[in-house]
Amino acid sequence: MSSAKLNDTHVKAEAFASLYDRVCKRKVSEAMVKELISKPASKQQLLEITDDRFLAEFTKKVFQSGFVWRVVRNKWPSFEEVFFEFNIDKILLMPDEMLEQKATNPAIIRNFNKVKTIRENAMMIDDVRREYGSFAKFVAQWPSDDIVGLWDYLKKHGARLGGNTGPYALRMLGVDTFLLSRDVEAYFVEHGLITGSARSKRSLKAIQDTFLHWQQESGLSLQELSQIVSYSCGDNYVGMA
Repeated sequence: MSSAKLNDTHVKAEAFASLYDRVCKRKVSEAMVKELISKPASKQQLLEITDDRFLAEFTKKVFQSGFVWRVVRNKWPSFEEVFFEFNIDKILLMPDEMLEQKATNPAIIRNFNKVKTIRENAMMIDDVRREYGSFAKFVAQWPSDDIVGLWDYLKKHGARLGGNTGPYALRMLGVDTFLLSRDVEAYFVEHGLITGSARSKRSLKAIQDTFLHWQQESGLSLQELSQIVSYSCGDNYVGMA
């Protein structure tokens, strides 16, 4: 956690204890809340993720974006088979003609623009592993107080990994990150912590700073805090008779 002085965002943010108490009441009990939230992977677990699994998860989230997630999940074994289990070296050797041919395979989702991202994101991963040894090492050493910076890296250097696509892929891989789900965005808007787009540089900084502040208060991960915030407002009220 950065030792920077708390700014106006932190002054306006409610205390974590108050936020957590409200969530426990919405979910009936603290025990229920603890069942609903999950922890990210440890640094050692992150380091064990192979480059092909990063490419696979990025690809899965690219195809799920704007599409029915269930369909992508059902076809995923075929994606693994068609694209060499996302072996980076094999993907990089694919000529344009092979990529176009694979994009017509009915076993997968035939969207050539999204299929092209597989090789493009393999190139990003390859560039990183040449410098860091593996994409996992690169992610594991990323400053924990600048997860938005990692989002931005994926957006700038990857293909179709902007918006929620990159962050959701990171979450699925076990990287500790908050997510800008509908409920999380609604919380920050309703509490006057951001105005305008949640994706603006100013809003992202305010959101990240607030999560880091809560992390300092609670000792919880960004993932746990993000889930708690999402349960604090919106239509996800879970009650028991």
